[in-house]
Amino acid sequence: MERTTIVEKEKVKKLKNPVLIIGLPGIGLIGQVVGRYIVKELKAKRIANLYSPHFPHQVFMTKKGGIRLIKNSFYLYKGRKRDLVILVGDVQALNSQGQYEVAGHVLDYAKKLGIKQIITIGGYSTGKISEKRKIYAVTTSEKTRTVLRKYGVVFGVAKGSIVGAAGLIPALGKVNGIEGMCFMGETHGGYVDTPAAREILKMISSYLGITISLKKIDERARESEKILKKIEDEIKKSMEVDLGSRQPVSYIR
Repeated sequence: MERTTIVEKEKVKKLKNPVLIIGLPGIGLIGQVVGRYIVKELKAKRIANLYSPHFPHQVFMTKKGGIRLIKNSFYLYKGRKRDLVILVGDVQALNSQGQYEVAGHVLDYAKKLGIKQIITIGGYSTGKISEKRKIYAVTTSEKTRTVLRKYGVVFGVAKGSIVGAAGLIPALGKVNGIEGMCFMGETHGGYVDTPAAREILKMISSYLGITISLKKIDERARESEKILKKIEDEIKKSMEVDLGSRQPVSYIR
């Protein structure tokens, strides 16, 4: 395989006002959690696989003793008012050239499906644990920013750059006449942030008018919060011991 390739599993008929949602691995794995949750809860059907030589040179061993290539996959959910195409995957491309090549193929396929709007999902690392996760965003449309503010989405606060598909695909989409937006869940960045993913799922379902049950992710989020609370308590205890000790603190434990 010398170049990125999309292998269609079936021919897709004309879609109703389709939107492409991209949830790939990234900071806090928020995009991956959201994307896979939507696919599972809505029982979306896989319509295509994307393979690339820019993915790691390894394969996964299956539970039945087989092997499979690393890939990204497109899924389709036929909604009442609009259809969703969801892109999820094992990894992102490992270098800049690969990111641009994969993004180009994703956009070509999106145009083929008649998609006019792309939503990518990622994380915004703050290095701390917040009780209430904010949702930061950037968009290629001022009109869309006005609408999203009504859903509590925060603009103009997140600074810096967006690395990878979450930022690159919406930006390139604008060049190709496709509206793009990136939602970033506020996160510590050092662990899988299910609570942040839950906030984005809730917002997206309202924005798109799609009913997605949050029951399962609510349970996972509560468990995550319990674990994080224990970690915070241990850190505080450790700091109290260090501050109360007359001995110098060693970085090697």
